[in-house]
Amino acid sequence: MTDTRTAMSISDVAERTGLTTHTLRYYEREGLMLTPVGRASSTHRRYTEADVTWVTFLTKLRSTAMPIATMRQYVVLARDGDDTQAERLELLLLHRMAVVRQLEEMTASLAAIDYKIDLYRQSVGQVTEGNDA
Repeated sequence: MTDTRTAMSISDVAERTGLTTHTLRYYEREGLMLTPVGRASSTHRRYTEADVTWVTFLTKLRSTAMPIATMRQYVVLARDGDDTQAERLELLLLHRMAVVRQLEEMTASLAAIDYKIDLYRQSVGQVTEGNDA
């Protein structure tokens, strides 16, 4: 049972996490919550501090482009308890490698953009200087 003194509404959690209520409901439908979200007698969702911490972790995974299916795998393993720590570690290590590759690609792309910006600045500067004479 959810402690009503610390329970938060879905709109409270949305405000705290920066997610929409739609996204929070989606995470729940997709089975991404570690434990079922409590309900008040009115059937409104009541989130605990632990739920908010978990949702925050999910947002970190998602912001690194972890697919929902992989997130779901992680959740299933987490629910199964300490015996799955090695599998969770492996899943996170593999994802970390993918994130590092993405960062390298983004860094290379940013360097290409910076190069082009420098070329345009030089060109625009020459045109502007030429018009001053």
